[in-house]
Amino acid sequence: MNILGISAYYHDSAAALIRDGKIVAAAQEERFTRKRHDADFPIEAVAYCLEQGGLKISDLDLVGFYDKPLLKFERMLKTYIAYAPRGFKSFAMAMPLWLKGKIWMKSQIREKLGYEGKIFFPEHHESHAASAFFPSPFSEAAVLTLDGVGEWATASIGEGRGHQLRLTQELHFPHSLGLLYCAFTYYTGFKVNSGEYKVMGLAPYGEPRYADLIYKELIDLRPDGSFKLNMDYFDYCAGLTMTNARFNKLFGGPPRRPESELTQKEMDLAASVQAVTEEAMLRMARHARNVTGLDNLCLAGGVALNCVGNGRILRAGIFDRLWIQPASGDAGGALGAALLLWHQYLGNERRIDGGADLQQGSHLGPSFSDDQIGAWLNQKKIPHQRLAPQDVAAQTAKLLGEGKVVGWFQGRMEFGPRALGARSILGDARNPEMQAKMNLKIKFRESFRPFAPSVLAEHYREYFDIPCESPYMLLTAPVQDSRRIPMTAEHQKLWGIEKLNVPRSDVPAVTHVDYSARLQTVKCRDNPAYHALLTEFYKLTGCPVIINTSFNVRGEPIVCRPEEAYTCFMRTNMDALVLGSFILDKNAQGEYRETSEWMKEFALD
Repeated sequence: MNILGISAYYHDSAAALIRDGKIVAAAQEERFTRKRHDADFPIEAVAYCLEQGGLKISDLDLVGFYDKPLLKFERMLKTYIAYAPRGFKSFAMAMPLWLKGKIWMKSQIREKLGYEGKIFFPEHHESHAASAFFPSPFSEAAVLTLDGVGEWATASIGEGRGHQLRLTQELHFPHSLGLLYCAFTYYTGFKVNSGEYKVMGLAPYGEPRYADLIYKELIDLRPDGSFKLNMDYFDYCAGLTMTNARFNKLFGGPPRRPESELTQKEMDLAASVQAVTEEAMLRMARHARNVTGLDNLCLAGGVALNCVGNGRILRAGIFDRLWIQPASGDAGGALGAALLLWHQYLGNERRIDGGADLQQGSHLGPSFSDDQIGAWLNQKKIPHQRLAPQDVAAQTAKLLGEGKVVGWFQGRMEFGPRALGARSILGDARNPEMQAKMNLKIKFRESFRPFAPSVLAEHYREYFDIPCESPYMLLTAPVQDSRRIPMTAEHQKLWGIEKLNVPRSDVPAVTHVDYSARLQTVKCRDNPAYHALLTEFYKLTGCPVIINTSFNVRGEPIVCRPEEAYTCFMRTNMDALVLGSFILDKNAQGEYRETSEWMKEFALD
C-alpha cells in the first residue's frame, strides 16, 4: 500500500511517500525549486517521491494532508473579527490567497496531482506527533509537540502506545511559545521563520538580563508548562508585524534594523528569550512525564529544533530517552500525515526493535550515481579526478587535514533542515581560524554563528558530555572538561562578540562561547560513506571530530543536485568538491561565469 503525505501553504512545503509502513522518500519543495522555505504546493517533491517509489499517481492508495484547512481558516476569521476593525490590511492581504486556493485543499490536490482517490486531513499537531512517535525506536512514549500555530493548537501532549497515538492536552492560539520566540527573532532584526537559529546561536554571547521582565510583562508561565501571553505587547493576531509600539517601549526602542550592527542589547535579548523558552520546555516535559507515566519522550514541531532546549530536557533526566523528529517543522508534517494513515487509520502494527529508529538516518532524498555524475562532468568539460570508491574517504580526509574546506556530496539528500553528511561543507575542527573562514568566506553569514561537529559514534564521549548519541544534530552538549582550554583573566573580561575568537578547546572551531556544541554522532549503519571519512580522518590525525555545516550559502536552500553543488563550490572559497567518487580542485577550474544562461547551461539533462 502506497500513501503520500503532503504539507503546503505555510512554509517548508514537502512530500513523503510510505509503502507498507516503510518510508520510501521524503523531501522539501525548496530543494527542487531553489526557493528557500518554499510554501507552494510541492509538485516537484511529489514527483520525486513517486519516481523514487516507481509509481504513478494512479498507484497511490491514500493521500494525507498535514492539517485541516477549514479549521485553520475558522481560526483566522475569528481572530480578525475579534480584533476588527484593526487588522483590516492584514485581512485584505490574506483572504484572496485563502479564497482562491488554500481553503479548497481537496480540490487543489485533485487538480494539481490528477489524483482521484481518498484524501484525509489530520490535525496539524496530530501530524507533528505522528512524525515524532511512529519513526521512533520506542514501543511506548510520551509525545510533546511545540510550534507557532497549527489550526488552533500551539502545543500538545499525548502518548503513543504500539500503533496508536492519542493527544490529551493542548495549548491554543494566540498563546504560543513558538510565536513568542518569533517575536524576539523579529525584534532583534532577523527574519521570522528562518532567523530563529540565529537567535539561538546569539544567546550565549549575552546574559539573560531581560528574562525577569519577560516573565513579569509578557508570559504567565505556570508550573505545568502551560502559559498565557500578554497580547497587549504583540501584533501578530491582526497586524503585519510580530510586535508593537508597547513592546518597543518595554525594551527601550524600535526593532533592530536588519543587517545593522549587533549590539549587546540583542545578545542579551536572545539570551533572555532562550532562557524563558528552555524553562517552558522543561516544565512541559515534566508535566508530560507526570500525566503519561512513560519513560521515553518524542518531540516535534518547530520549537523542537531548539537543540539547546532539547539538551536541557535530556540533562534534566526527566525521561530515560528522547527521540526528536529530524524534520520537526512543517516539512515533517507530510511524513506524519502519511504515517498516521498507515498506523492509526488502517490499524497496522509498527515494526520496531527498541534500538534503531525507522528514519533511516533521514537520508530520504534524491541520490545520483557515479555514472550520472561522471557523464555530466564530462559533458560540461569540468576538470575532475575520478577515484576508486574505496579511496574517496582517505583522499578527502587528507584534504581536511591540510586545512582545506571541502564540499561533500554523497548518497541520498537529507530530509529536514540539518546537513547530516550527504550535502555538507566540511572542515578541520582543530583549526582555530576555521569558524571565521567558513562563516565569512564560504557561508557568507554572520561571524557569530557556531558550527556543528560530526563525531564518530564510537568516540563521542571522549569529547562531549552527553549520555546518548545525537545522530540528527538536535541536541547540544558541553565539551568535556578535559578538552577545554581555561580562560585567562583577560579573556574573562571580554563581553559579547569579543568572545568569538578565543579558542576554548582542542576542537575550537566547533566549541561555542559557552563551551557547548550541537553535535552529530555518526554511525556506519546510518551513513557508511561519511563514517568512513571520519574514520580516515581519525587515523590520519588522531581526532574523530570534523566541522559539518550545510552545503549552501546564506539565503539559499541546501543543494540537491550535482549542478547546484558545483555552482555553490564555484561561488565560494571552498578548496575542493567531492561528488560521489569524483574530486574537483578549485585551482583546476576555469573562470566562473555568474549568469542565468550559465545556470541553464549547467543543468542536468
